[in-house]
Amino acid sequence: MNPMTLISAQLRQARTQLTELLARKWKTGFYLYLAAFFSLLIAVDAVFLHLASDMKQGAFDMLVRYRLLVPKPDPNIVILDINEASLAAMSKEYGRWPWPRQVMGELVEQIEKQKPQAIVFDVLFSDPDVYNADSDSYFNAAIAKTDNTFFPMLKLDPADDKLSVLKPGDIPGVTPLGDAANPDATVAMVLPFFKAAIEGGRLGTHNIYPDKDGIARQYPVFSDSDGWSIPSLPQRIAQQYGYAQPQDASVLLNWRGPPFTYQFVSFSDVFMDMGSKNRQRPADEFTGKIVIIGSTAPSLFDLKATPMARIHPGVEILATAIDNFKHNDFLRFPEARATSLLLTLAFIWATAFAFYRDIGRDKIDLLFGASQFILIGISYASINLSTLYINLTGPVTLGLAYFSIARIYSFATSKALEHNTVRAAQQQSGELLGVLMIISLEKQADVLNDAVREKIRLEVRRTGGKDKSVEILKGNQRGIWDLFENHLAISWLCSARDQASIDRIRQDVRQMEQSIGAIVQRHCASPTDDMVWFVHEGPVDGGDGARESWKMLFAHALLRWSENKGGQT
Repeated sequence: MNPMTLISAQLRQARTQLTELLARKWKTGFYLYLAAFFSLLIAVDAVFLHLASDMKQGAFDMLVRYRLLVPKPDPNIVILDINEASLAAMSKEYGRWPWPRQVMGELVEQIEKQKPQAIVFDVLFSDPDVYNADSDSYFNAAIAKTDNTFFPMLKLDPADDKLSVLKPGDIPGVTPLGDAANPDATVAMVLPFFKAAIEGGRLGTHNIYPDKDGIARQYPVFSDSDGWSIPSLPQRIAQQYGYAQPQDASVLLNWRGPPFTYQFVSFSDVFMDMGSKNRQRPADEFTGKIVIIGSTAPSLFDLKATPMARIHPGVEILATAIDNFKHNDFLRFPEARATSLLLTLAFIWATAFAFYRDIGRDKIDLLFGASQFILIGISYASINLSTLYINLTGPVTLGLAYFSIARIYSFATSKALEHNTVRAAQQQSGELLGVLMIISLEKQADVLNDAVREKIRLEVRRTGGKDKSVEILKGNQRGIWDLFENHLAISWLCSARDQASIDRIRQDVRQMEQSIGAIVQRHCASPTDDMVWFVHEGPVDGGDGARESWKMLFAHALLRWSENKGGQT
């Protein structure tokens, strides 16, 4: 024999032995043991690990990226983009970035003439320009004339708070959170250098904090520093114009689309047109609009990973947050951990009992698939039709994990777990009694397929109370076996001296005779008044002679049926 063939045969034999061992040891109780293990795992995760809750991130990314109903970006939010083209165009006269602050001062003056709603800088002016003090003064004077310019400040690592001398209460716009505010606390912050920006008080952080996987999904509403509420730039704008102010410290962003969904205009195009005698751009281009000045140039490194793209301009993330606050449509994400936990447990235990009770492979697959579809559909519908994101990732993922393991066990042990009277006889000794019932389904052949046959077989197996073996004879083999196509064979086995078991088997047979017509009609939807079956019982050998004696019992049953012609109807 070929060595590879021999190894393959040995592996198949080892696999069969292993599955039979598992089936004898655990039987269908395995599904309940597995459900109990998953329940323990879920409880530990809910209290300590929080792995299931973290699954929401990947699911959220997929659902929001492939939404059907995507909210439109606010047309009154415009991004004045310091892109690579602007850096190249402006360098001829103003040098490399950063440009003299007079450039920004002139831009503010010109835009203000168009009466915008707000000018929001996503550029941190943290230090003076030591080579252009007059330029800084010009910018400061331009800011001082406005009441609608907003500037970012940068919150540093909280570990550096103790090294700072800046107190939160000294920062304009920072407010205490009840009585918890520590008056002596300090905070590490980078504020705008310009006095007019500080005195204007229109300041907010523009920190973006990615999740553990490096993807930015949320935007801070405020930062809590020793009981002091430090507003973000979107919240400060919301305060100024009466937009919604969430109570949570951060919100889940309701994305408007992939990068460059908002209206972008090139900084250099706008700036140079404003200084031209013959202007080409509309005189009311920025009237009533929120103008955000920031950069998409890769060389300025304000790029982040988001659910929408691996590279997303930070200025557009800020625009999305302002848009969300303005329209009060940021995504609400109810934690509902207890509800999710109970739903997951219910889902797993329902699946476990379906396997345990063996309601049928087709039904289990159908019910499981339908439940998965419904749960995913609820999450998908919530993010398309509302601002409430219902995360059902935990129940779906853990349910799928349970189902996969249970299905593998079911597939591996299906033959071993199936009650087989021949195998049962091989494992016994002494005088045994075999009972065989053969039912003809030939008149239903036109509507029989593999699925219908399996449904009939499973329902027959569940009918009655005594263990039995139920097989559909398909007649797939050539020759004489073709005569047995579309026959149902039911067999029982017990000790020939156990009268109580014999009586139960005969009672089972009578119940089967009363039920078989209704079972077949239920699945074939055809009249069964003329169904034919035959019942035969006889001695069966135990041990090594079991197979031959069952063959003889089957042969005698066929002969008796042929002699009887018509059998039982």
